[in-house]
Amino acid sequence: MSDGPTGKVTFVGAGPGAADLLTFRAARAIADADVVIWAASLVQAEVLEHAREGAEILDSAAMSLEEVVTVYERAARQGLRVARIHSGDPSLWGGTQEQLDRCAALGVEVEIVPGVSSFSAVAALAGRELTIPEVAQSVILTRLGGGKTPMPPGEEVREFAKHGTTMALFLSAARSGQLVKELLEGGYPTSTPVVVAHQATWPEELVLRCTVGTLEETVKEHKLWKHTLFLVGAALSAEGTRSHLYHPGHFHGFRKAEPGARRALREQDARAAAASVRGVAAASPGEQDAGAASVQDAPR
Repeated sequence: MSDGPTGKVTFVGAGPGAADLLTFRAARAIADADVVIWAASLVQAEVLEHAREGAEILDSAAMSLEEVVTVYERAARQGLRVARIHSGDPSLWGGTQEQLDRCAALGVEVEIVPGVSSFSAVAALAGRELTIPEVAQSVILTRLGGGKTPMPPGEEVREFAKHGTTMALFLSAARSGQLVKELLEGGYPTSTPVVVAHQATWPEELVLRCTVGTLEETVKEHKLWKHTLFLVGAALSAEGTRSHLYHPGHFHGFRKAEPGARRALREQDARAAAASVRGVAAASPGEQDAGAASVQDAPR
């Protein structure tokens, strides 16, 4: 049993910027808080309209981790409720884990409220699905190495680019030349479509379309160096292919398959599998290994 107040810290995903992209749960957490810590440079001020009158409001842009932790210590002593507002989703590049660890050491109750990530917001602004059947069935979320935070070995953009699927690249606009170099080294053709989004969902948002070959000049022309996200991959211009989910030959717990459509779908899948095997067989030995791994690891 607790021998005194423990307090509570709620990490709130505020989304990419627009205040109306907060979830209902996020708005309630802000409204219930005695202390609200928010990133003024990354989150629109309208989110504070949910805070109750008299709540203490702190701007995390001017605070170190140690200063933020002193607020959590006070919450533990006094039983306060703290809403720690993060841009996007707290699970992505939010510096969240180090705060969670300190809350655990303090015995503070913790809740995480997910938010809309900027990569999904940009896909919505561009009017694109990022996973197109037979084109791209995976999305890689990453950032360019060489910045303030070191990248682990094997997580270079050029290595991820070898998969050829959809990529969302954060925190990379300031080194667009290096980004293009690594995308090309990884195997993306210069004609690969790119969506460039600056300040997505903010009043001053800018959404541009270019290619890997014109990415660097597009970034420099518009003087973009922060608050910019890139989506890269063939799915950004591909036409939609037929999904199995709504095919009359596909069955699940709520719908039976039509027999004729079921046979046609199985024949289609068999032809696609045979074409894939022929493609692997035609590749060089090294490429065969890579192709086989891709087929083995593909989601089913």
